[in-house]
Amino acid sequence: MGSTRKAGRPKVPAADRILRAASEMFYREGIRAVGVDAIAAKADVTKKSLYDNFGSKDALIAAYLRARDERWRTWLLDTVDRQGGTAKERLLSTFDALAEWMKHENPRGCGFVNAAAELPHDGHPARAVVMDQKQWLRGYLAELAAEGGAADPESLAEQLMILHEGANVANSLDISANAAQRAREIASFLVTDLR
Repeated sequence: MGSTRKAGRPKVPAADRILRAASEMFYREGIRAVGVDAIAAKADVTKKSLYDNFGSKDALIAAYLRARDERWRTWLLDTVDRQGGTAKERLLSTFDALAEWMKHENPRGCGFVNAAAELPHDGHPARAVVMDQKQWLRGYLAELAAEGGAADPESLAEQLMILHEGANVANSLDISANAAQRAREIASFLVTDLR
């Protein structure tokens, strides 16, 4: 029996196709600019299928951000683990991870900051995902700072977080060539006394 599927095209469940299409479109075009009709068309599903799988556009936005967060966390942790070294060296390698991420995944700036700008109301389900992502990164930086013997790991983590976010903005606006590398250079002064 023959298949109606196009040759060479893997069969992907509808929810995966919807999330992939939404993720690409939300990041590239903006959350508010993309409607469910366009997402359904790109994913080659019906609007009913989109709503059956995600319930609402707001829930789909939150799913997009959760998937992006998972990819970023994996990227960051893998890079830091691969480079290894002391806590100080691992803190600095978070900027190396950011530089590569910005090159491959973040040409329009931080997807979480972009989403927060488009969704200013605290009650939106995506806002919780954005805040969780930022708190996780700050917590991770604080853990590394504490491991390295920082006198005030939370304060150092806040400073490093500001450098991460500033590098994202500077990169997306073409304000600074190699923004993450410049942020890493500044960070190296902040972590001088760590081990």
